[in-house]
This record gives sequence, C-alpha cells and structure tokens, in this order.
Amino acid sequence: MLDRLVETVTRHTEGHCGQLVIETAVKGVSLLRSPQQDRLSHSILKPTLCFVVQGAKQSMLGDKWINYRAGQALVVSIEMPAFGRIVEATQSKPYLSIGVELDIAALREVMESLSPPPQTARKVNRGVFVTDFHDPLADCLLRLMRLLDSPSAISALYPLIMREICYWLLTSPYGGEVANIVLGSGHMQGVIHAIHSLRENFDRPIRIEELADRARMSASAFHRQFKQTTSMTPLQFQKQLRLLEARRLMLTDSVSAEAAAYQVGYESASQFSREYARTFGAPPRRDIARMKTPEILPPASPQLHGPAWFEPQTSVV
Repeated sequence: MLDRLVETVTRHTEGHCGQLVIETAVKGVSLLRSPQQDRLSHSILKPTLCFVVQGAKQSMLGDKWINYRAGQALVVSIEMPAFGRIVEATQSKPYLSIGVELDIAALREVMESLSPPPQTARKVNRGVFVTDFHDPLADCLLRLMRLLDSPSAISALYPLIMREICYWLLTSPYGGEVANIVLGSGHMQGVIHAIHSLRENFDRPIRIEELADRARMSASAFHRQFKQTTSMTPLQFQKQLRLLEARRLMLTDSVSAEAAAYQVGYESASQFSREYARTFGAPPRRDIARMKTPEILPPASPQLHGPAWFEPQTSVV
C-alpha cells in the first residue's frame, strides 16, 4: 500500500523543481516533495496530520525532538512554533508527504457515533505526537490522492474520506490520545485558549495569572499543563513567536533589527539580539545576510541538540 502511495504522490508532484509545498484542489490538503535534506526551518504548526510516504523528517518543539518517517504520521492538535528538517531524501528517492488539515468537527461527530467511544488517555499528553498508519488509513490516503484526478467529485467524496480518516484514528491504539488531545478535553481546552491568546497578543507583556484565569486553572497547574502539552513554558512559547515574527519582518519586509525588536514587543534591542542569536545561531543582521546567500548545507543529523541552520517555512508537511 505504501508503494502505491509513493507512486501516486510522485505523479502529482512531478515537474516541480526542488522542494515545494503544493496546495491541491482539496481544501486543507497539501503535498511536499524534496529531493534533498534541508536546513532546519521554522514554522508555526497548525492542527494537521502529516503523513510521510517516503523519506524521514525531524521536528523540535521546545526542547524535544520528534522523528518520523515513511509509514508514520505526525499528529498536530494545537498551534505552536517549531523547527524541523528533512533528514532522509535523495534525487532518486525524494522526501514525500501528505498534509491533511484536521477537521475537529468531523472528529467530534465520529467520536460521538462510536459505541463504545474511545476512552481518553489518563496521562497528560503533548499536543504533538507520532503514530504509525497501516492499510486502512493508507487506503483512505490513496483514495484521497485519486480525487485529484476527478476534481468534480471532491465536494461529494472528500467529507466521507475525512470521516473515515477520523474513524481509523479514533479506533487506533492511539485513539485515547486522539480523543484527549485533538478534541481538547479537560485542561487541554484551557491550554488551547491560552495559546490563541498568546498568538493574538505575543507583542504584549505576558501575565501567567491572566492566562491561568482564562484556562480556569491555578497558576501552578496551568504552568505545568502548558509545558507538558507544548514542551515549552508560556514565556518560551511567547519568545519563539516574537523571534519568528521579527525574523519574518527583517527577511520579507526589510525591517531593521532594532525596529523589528520593538514591533514584536522587546523593550531592549540588545536583549533581542542576544536571544535571537541563541535561537538562530547568529545575530540578526548576519543571520538575514546568510539566509539571502546560497550556502552548502551540512549533512543532516538526527543527533542535533539545538537550532543550527534555518530558513523560513510555513508548512508542517
């Protein structure tokens, strides 16, 4: 089944030079093909399923590394900043993946129809995890790819395929984690509300007590739950959002380092420069100049312990 997926995704991505995210005719579904290992790139992960059909990738969330490869899916249930890189790809066997945006409403409807419904996981889970996908789920993906050849059938058939994807996720060995994390049950919903607040107000001073109140938790419980879910403290989460936005401003809008620092909420340009260098491996001006200059990339290594090489990226796949 995986071989057939490779053939189908290859056919739909042929003719594209280099690494390219391809938005398909199916809303919320994208393809990624890369013939080479790449720099460590930054992105804001959104609730998505990333199915790797060939090659391998690794992502860093907070201080945690997640590795996933062909036959595995990265399940992202909350928005969060992350770094990632393709670690297995060649010209003859490029990295191939399918990104499918999660339909929370469909997940909830399918869960309510199950008898008995999956039991939510007892332990606190992170908002991102990796699961294997086998023949039933792979068959859904194959039929999804075939829809690209029949655009007129997408509106009628894709909702059915999405519901089937939800069914196999909820009835898999990870069904409890899907029910607990993806559906935002318990304290997870409070963390999700806090993340949305941080995303909308990342340039403002952070108040843990205010976020905890919105999450309906004590400050200590909220801080613990937030870090268990995202592998970051709220302050670290906000800092990454600020630095990513500052980098985007400097790279795409040619904003100066000092102006970018103040726009994203820093009161000290020197503090911004220090934190930027710790995150991206070089001070702002040098990093932006490096990004605009083609370089020979170092070999990818699953043993990396922190950011070293970066380029902007917005896709999770």
